[in-house]
Amino acid sequence: MFMAFGTTEEQHLLLESVDRLLMRHLPPDEIRRRDAEADPPDHLLPLMAEMGLLGLAVPESQGGAGANWQTMALVQERLGYRATMAALLFNRVTCFGIMTLLSSGSEEQRATYLPRMLAGEGAFALALTEPGAGSDAGAIATRAKPSEGGWSLTGQKLWISGAASALKLVVAARTGTQRRGSDGITLFLVSPDVDGIAMTPLDKIGNRCSPTYDIAFDGVFVPGDAVLGTLDAGFDCLRKTLFFGRTGLSAAVVGTAQAAVDTAAAHARERVQFDRPIGRFQTLAHRLAIMQTEVDQVRLLVRNLAWAIDNGEDCARLAAQAKWAATETLKRVTDHGMQIMASVAYAADSDMQRFWRDARLYTFGEGSSEIQLDLIAHDMGLGKALDR
Repeated sequence: MFMAFGTTEEQHLLLESVDRLLMRHLPPDEIRRRDAEADPPDHLLPLMAEMGLLGLAVPESQGGAGANWQTMALVQERLGYRATMAALLFNRVTCFGIMTLLSSGSEEQRATYLPRMLAGEGAFALALTEPGAGSDAGAIATRAKPSEGGWSLTGQKLWISGAASALKLVVAARTGTQRRGSDGITLFLVSPDVDGIAMTPLDKIGNRCSPTYDIAFDGVFVPGDAVLGTLDAGFDCLRKTLFFGRTGLSAAVVGTAQAAVDTAAAHARERVQFDRPIGRFQTLAHRLAIMQTEVDQVRLLVRNLAWAIDNGEDCARLAAQAKWAATETLKRVTDHGMQIMASVAYAADSDMQRFWRDARLYTFGEGSSEIQLDLIAHDMGLGKALDR
């Protein structure tokens, strides 16, 4: 069921506050500098905390604002519009960190880490992907063996964003006897600076303000109380974490896609060829009209997802649809934007080329487009579901 969505006065004022925060502390020139120098905007975290942004979805009883997910989606979209790097940082704290604690953490873990995240001291980093495990998460080979007072962790993780500065790594490791599959996987909260961990930074063409690492674990000791959720049932926790991560990313990507359309449309109104603005030519005008319509469609899908979360509905299919639609739309509109703006977009200081480079990650990061379609098909009783 699709609902009619509007913005309340309170939400409108909150979005204006987000605009002021980023225009003051992360203006366009600073965004370009940080992207060029791969300098994360971590200075925003205490400012977001002071505004109460990091605790929006946290119940009031646990120190948050108790806002609904529809408000979260609006904030994530606005952050994505103003600065994707800010939206990704916000999502790491709220979706991968705070929501993981709220959905899977013990009372002791919440008491320890939730206040620190709400204060803007840092985030969690999800350490899931391995050289042989990505879309096939059941192929995880990193192993945790019982050790006196806890566990000994050995293995490798790859493409782990925010690992070096994380409050904790959320490490998926095999604790059961199975060699593969979703059973026997446990999540552990691991400090990034303990003995036995070696990190190698990885260079990337996009999302340069989200530092990414190859991590080796060599007999890393993890105390028994570092288990997140239930022993051998880590996949249940992972599904919840990835659900909120994909939901947050979808909303942020809508904002970035709108920024890309606005940038291309402004160029089309200003660039003159053949004695007229190129936006007068039907080919480009129609292309931009289609781009805007696609973004508006995805926005409705993402807001419907947020509404469904707030109303306690089963949202697994909607989350997969939103993630697939939003990221594929961003890929298309940035590609069109590069073509419309041509050499202007290809310049190193162009915002469009940054949108374009960043967009290429999202159709495979946090679950590829193919995996999202597989999840949707399964919910429809198709694909692997026909084997049951």
